[in-house]
Amino acid sequence: MATPSSRTTPVPCPPHTTERRLMTQIDLRLVPFLIILYLLAFLDRVNIANARAFGLERDLGLEKVQFNTALVIFFVPYIVLEIPSNIAVKRFSPRVWLSVCALGFGLVSICQGLVSSYGGLLTTRFFLGCFESAMFPACFYLLSMWYKRSEAQKRYSLFFGSTSLAGAFGGLLASAIGNMDGMRGYSGWRWIFILEGVLTFLFGVLFLFTFPSFPEQATWLTEPERAYIKARLEADQGHNAAERKITLSDVKTVMSDVKVWLGGLMYFGLIVPAYSYAYFSPTIIIQTGHYTAIETQLRSVPPWAVAFGFAMVVAVASDWARHRFLFAMGAICISVSGFAILMTVHTNTPVQYAALFLICMGTYSAMPIIVCWFNMNLGGHHRRAIGTAWQIGFGNIGGIISTFSFVADDAPLYKKGYSICVSFICLSAISCIAYAAVLTRENKKRAKAAHDVGLTDYEKSELGDLNPQFRYML
Repeated sequence: MATPSSRTTPVPCPPHTTERRLMTQIDLRLVPFLIILYLLAFLDRVNIANARAFGLERDLGLEKVQFNTALVIFFVPYIVLEIPSNIAVKRFSPRVWLSVCALGFGLVSICQGLVSSYGGLLTTRFFLGCFESAMFPACFYLLSMWYKRSEAQKRYSLFFGSTSLAGAFGGLLASAIGNMDGMRGYSGWRWIFILEGVLTFLFGVLFLFTFPSFPEQATWLTEPERAYIKARLEADQGHNAAERKITLSDVKTVMSDVKVWLGGLMYFGLIVPAYSYAYFSPTIIIQTGHYTAIETQLRSVPPWAVAFGFAMVVAVASDWARHRFLFAMGAICISVSGFAILMTVHTNTPVQYAALFLICMGTYSAMPIIVCWFNMNLGGHHRRAIGTAWQIGFGNIGGIISTFSFVADDAPLYKKGYSICVSFICLSAISCIAYAAVLTRENKKRAKAAHDVGLTDYEKSELGDLNPQFRYML
């Protein structure tokens, strides 16, 4: 049985350093690795949209909704394996588990460029989902174990921004790789999968020796520095119970909390428009004008780049205000306005293209706020590992819906797809309101209770955010 923490009071900052200098050191040692890792993962996941523009469907003889089916099969293992994978991260450490997974999906991406049939494409997409299931929840889980709640949003959005960077980088890279069409007998779309897969595999090898882990495993920090990091996080969130294993009972306890279900719904509602945009924006751009495959890839870059900058501005403001709810709702409204334009404007190409900016900016700035808001309101390794994986896993069911939202029969107006996206964004907004109401009620209830509830440090660590002394951030 885990023993209570022997340290319940903050310790002073270690000599020869300052808090700011130490946090900068952590940022440089942690955030770039996470950005690169998820940029590669997202790139390998959505580059099939770029490959489609270069003739993937034609060469493999795909018909009707077979392309959509190839997209959806990715999400089957991706959803199912989220929680087991986060438990494995705790068991084996992020350095080992995430690096091995990166090697896996890099190799699968290479194989995706070598397939010669619809069945081969389905197989590689399935195993891509298996290996990538660890990426998103594990990275958010790792981030949450290093930072206080009031300083986490900037890091979350910077990491999540790798999604936008991958979208922009993927368009540029695809436009360049597409010129290799016919080289060594391979079509341009095959080279997109092969070269991006090789890049991922090489980084996976590097990460196996360099990727960061949890604070208690950080050998690049001195013992006084690790103690200080532990103390400042305990003061903000309570004891994290890093020493205990995650059990089936923990899963049951977490899943019985209504806040956890609302957290999943908040993310679920945004995943549908997020993946719809990621997978089908090149297709939508083609429908707005007569562009070549190369021109389409280049035009897909600016919305992603602008979305990254906007998300960081929102994140800085959110951390400064120490508030999440209103910033999430504002970003959601921007996304809805973009879809509303596409639903009603069909002959004005500049306005339609501007709507893509609004969709990308709103969706991809709201998502990191919602994830950070929910995850940083979970206390302890066990509740955070399970809750993070649940939110991402459940939310990605929306990925299945998004893959069938934009089908060829609805081109070029895609009214059904746009309507589906708006409906799910509204679901996310309603869930955000409900989540904020539950947090407000719980904080008021705890404020009225006795301050000293007579719990031991061990009991507090077991309760996590259910500890009566814990206060939720709105």
